[in-house]
Amino acid sequence: MWKKVRVFILLLVLGYVAIEAWKDLNQNWDQSIVVLVHPINADGSQNTENYIQQLNAQSFTETSEYLTANAKNYQRNAHFIFKIGRELKQLPPEPPENGSAFNAILWSLKFRYYAWKQTQSVDGYATVTLYLNYYDSNKYKVLKHSTALERGRIGVVNLFSDVKQNEENQVVTAHELLHAFGATDKYDLNTGQPIYPQGYVNPAQQPRLPQHQAELMAGYIPITETQSKIPLSLQQTVIGNLTAREIGWVK
Repeated sequence: MWKKVRVFILLLVLGYVAIEAWKDLNQNWDQSIVVLVHPINADGSQNTENYIQQLNAQSFTETSEYLTANAKNYQRNAHFIFKIGRELKQLPPEPPENGSAFNAILWSLKFRYYAWKQTQSVDGYATVTLYLNYYDSNKYKVLKHSTALERGRIGVVNLFSDVKQNEENQVVTAHELLHAFGATDKYDLNTGQPIYPQGYVNPAQQPRLPQHQAELMAGYIPITETQSKIPLSLQQTVIGNLTAREIGWVK
């Protein structure tokens, strides 16, 4: 009797996991996408804490409007809603640097467990949850790579706690958000250069270089074969056809 009960419970759990996985891979874009962001004072400084305290939902209006407008370009009626969650004190586990496949899997399990522990009913429903690690730009000039997981729709984003960096922060946030929906990077992991043609907004442009905008998932605007520059705002980026196909905007 108890064996049957245990099997039944296990089947329910497996069914729930299967349904959630199917949802992750089959996002309904004709509905609101709720993005929950949890700010984190990653360096423990007062400057960073002051920056976090002034954040609100309007701080992400540009990102919301950018994503909504780009979705409409592909005939999708998705509306992106950003919600500010609780400020968290515990940092997410750091992704391995140049680690093995085993280390990557281990990190993803740790990250999922971290996200599960942070979940509280007061935060409400979210399509995607992003953990925003903020760092004082007076202390940090370069930040580690951000990352996101499609299965589970969670991401950790490293940002500067400086109003002068707000525009670039929006670019990084939007980039990682699309990773959570299955978008892949369009730049060479070794050189950082956008990959031709998928990392170019106008690959058929003559002459090909310099380009004038960045494919969002390429992260940079190609200038020469070996040089590129960081887009200063979302207005200097475009969500290209391949990225749109990867996240399900194009069938």
